[in-house]
Amino acid sequence: MNIEYHKWFSHNLNREMELKVYGDAGKPLVVFPTQCGRFFDFENNGMIHAIHPFIDAGKVKVIAVDSIDEQSWANWDAHPADRARRHEDYDRYIVDEVAPFIRMHSDGTQEKSIVTGCSMGAYHACNFFFRHPDVFDGVIALSGLYKLTTFIGDYMDDLVYFNSPLAYLPEMQDEWYISQYKQSQIIFCVGQGAWEDDMLKDTRELQNILEDKKIPFWIDYWGFDVNHDWPWWQKQLPYFLGHVVK
Repeated sequence: MNIEYHKWFSHNLNREMELKVYGDAGKPLVVFPTQCGRFFDFENNGMIHAIHPFIDAGKVKVIAVDSIDEQSWANWDAHPADRARRHEDYDRYIVDEVAPFIRMHSDGTQEKSIVTGCSMGAYHACNFFFRHPDVFDGVIALSGLYKLTTFIGDYMDDLVYFNSPLAYLPEMQDEWYISQYKQSQIIFCVGQGAWEDDMLKDTRELQNILEDKKIPFWIDYWGFDVNHDWPWWQKQLPYFLGHVVK
């Protein structure tokens, strides 16, 4: 398996950012880490091994990015408005820096990517997909929260609103966005075991919204023995990739 490490100074974030690329061909799969996680956590927790057949076969190319959660939503000492502004910097980093990097790395053959992640990474995957369907045409979100109340309570401003899928999706009326969603692959999964209660609630709410909008989706509820933990995500991601990348 071809593995590359990349680092550059992000002018959007005013700091150096790192990522790793696994594979040299196939559909780009952008991986967001869990809360305050690093770009190498996906590999260290067995996820690259779990999906290596797809990488080795040239079906997917994985791009594991870094997070800045400790400076944004999980920065407990900062005001929610400041956290939201910092997340917007991260949004620009992903869309204006990472996405062009992926297209260049794919020699222009792949215009859009799939996004994925577990837990907090699932939130990012969901939010980036629904905000930027011009950049991403698929999402596989595992065990995520899709609103920000866990981090900032009931505080709301424009930036918080537009980064809270359960807030902005019900009011989404733009036909261009709806059309893009309908042409994409939308997959959400959550277990019903330990530490999944809040994620289960948010996933059910998201299901109701997508049904109301008549947007095609696949939401899979796994069993009562399925916990919010890496061993289950190692089973889930290759299962769904098998349906998405054929």
